[in-house]
Amino acid sequence: MPLIRPSRDEDIPAITAIYAHHVLHGTGSFETEPPSVADMTARRQDVLSKGLPYLVVEHEGAIAGFAYGNWFKPRPAYRYSVEDSIYLAPDAQGRGLGRALLAELLARLEAGGIRKAMAVIGDSANAGSVGVHRALGFRQVGVIESCGWKFGAWRDIVIMEKTLGVGNTLPPDGQAPGSGT
Repeated sequence: MPLIRPSRDEDIPAITAIYAHHVLHGTGSFETEPPSVADMTARRQDVLSKGLPYLVVEHEGAIAGFAYGNWFKPRPAYRYSVEDSIYLAPDAQGRGLGRALLAELLARLEAGGIRKAMAVIGDSANAGSVGVHRALGFRQVGVIESCGWKFGAWRDIVIMEKTLGVGNTLPPDGQAPGSGT
């Protein structure tokens, strides 16, 4: 039975290894050099410092994947909109772990007041990532063609979105406009 939980400091080497695999062998990330353990530690701390979730999934005693949400853009007005990131170890794919991990991430984001989740998926041929997002209610809102060069070819990005909670029907304070409270 997989366990989804908040990441811990001791998970960083496994997180770094999973991400390095995707950088070196996949087109889901447009990075071309794997970041170091120190880089991944700093990236995780940035997410956590904003009060956003950074989760891992354990399967058969090992870290099988990780997911987090970070502000879509760094300016404060974007603090209710996040971009999700999710990566699985190669041997963990196709077992439903990604769907469970992303579902838990979305639930935690919504509980934390996030109103919009966005996926910026590297490579329009990335059927696994597009499919897991679609299965969890994301809809495609755009494709930016040939915006990245990796592995000797131009790569697209697919942009998907999902409204969380009450979305844009109420302001962040939860009060209806003009309610006088």
